[in-house]
Formats: sequence, C-alpha cells, structure tokens
Amino acid sequence: MSRFLAPLTLDRLDDLPAACRRCVHWELDPVAGERAVRAGDAAFEKEAWLSAVLLEWGTAGRIAYVDDVPAGYVTYAPPAFVPRSTAFPTSPVSPDAVLLMTAAVLPLYRGGGLARMLVQGAAKDLTRRGLRAIEAFGDASPPAVPPDPADVRTAEAPPGGCVVPAEFLLAVGFTTVRPHPRYPRLRLDLRTALSWREDVEAALERILAGVRHPVLTGS
Repeated sequence: MSRFLAPLTLDRLDDLPAACRRCVHWELDPVAGERAVRAGDAAFEKEAWLSAVLLEWGTAGRIAYVDDVPAGYVTYAPPAFVPRSTAFPTSPVSPDAVLLMTAAVLPLYRGGGLARMLVQGAAKDLTRRGLRAIEAFGDASPPAVPPDPADVRTAEAPPGGCVVPAEFLLAVGFTTVRPHPRYPRLRLDLRTALSWREDVEAALERILAGVRHPVLTGS
C-alpha cells in the first residue's frame, strides 16, 4: 500500500469529496456564500478562490492518497483569504498564524495514521514558508445531527459540521488561546506538530473518526 501527500492545486481540486468541492463556507462571507449556493455557482467560486490563493500565497492544503486514491485532506490559508473567519465569536486569528479550515480522513482509510500524516504535512509546508503557528476555530460540542445543507447559519452560529471538533485539535497539540462554550480559538506551535511521537497517532485517529464530511454551507 503506497501513501503520499500532494499539495492542493487546481488540478487536484476535484479530488476533494464532492460536498467539499462544492462548498464555499470558509472561502466567502456569509452573504456571498449563500448567494453562490443558491445560484449553483459554489464550485466555480471555490475554484476562483483557490486560484487567487495559489497566485498570491501558494498552496492552500494537502490531500492524502492511498494507492493513488484520495483518502483525506487538510485545508489552510492566511485569515485574509478566509472571509468567514471573521464570523466567529472568538475571531480574529492571530496576525502571525495561518488558519486551519478543515481536516478529514475518509471512513475507509481511518486508523492508518493519515490524520497525523496530514497535520504534520501541513506543519512541514508552513514551516518551510517561514510560519510559526497555525490556529483553528474548534467546535466544542459538535451537533449529533449534521446541519441541513440549505441552512446558511448566522455569524454567531457557523455550521457545526464544517468546523473541526475542538477535541481533535486538542489531541494534536493545539492549546486554547480564546475560550468559548461552542467555538474556542486554538493554536498550535508548528514545531510541536513536527516532534510528535508515534503513539499520538491512535488518539488522532480516534478523535478524527467523529469528524463529518463538510456540507454545502461549510468547507
């Protein structure tokens, strides 16, 4: 079984799960995101967003492959490229950090270490680019029922299925920098991710198993 990570580029965009490929929750502000979804333009807007980020900053994530089949992904970008980041009650992201937007491993491939591989791959990429930290808005109490794809939430209540569980973020070394009962903001020193021990892997996979695939209102 061969496993490798590849940068998220335009030619690999279609390797994201279909729901995430059509999702612009993070990439657009709430009003523009709702408009794009209703007009059926979400996939086009996502491609346009990624194109702009690639041109101005570089790759915005990593995709994991197992035997050449897409098996998981992580996405991240500077908060200036992520309009939805200002909609959280614990915003803004620190000036020296990049925002982790999404992270997921497809169910068939969980338990094989891809979660740690993805986060460490992101840490290596960002470290090479001179960055020191990555932050994320965690969901401290993910809802038991995934949100309705047609329901575009308000700024105070981003769709829970589109936000990485805070439990997962804490398990991979993030620490809380701004508490909140539902959407705390957490931070990871990239050097911490690069020095993980192998025995962290089991905890990561167990937590990530609870991460749902994004829906149309969140990516």
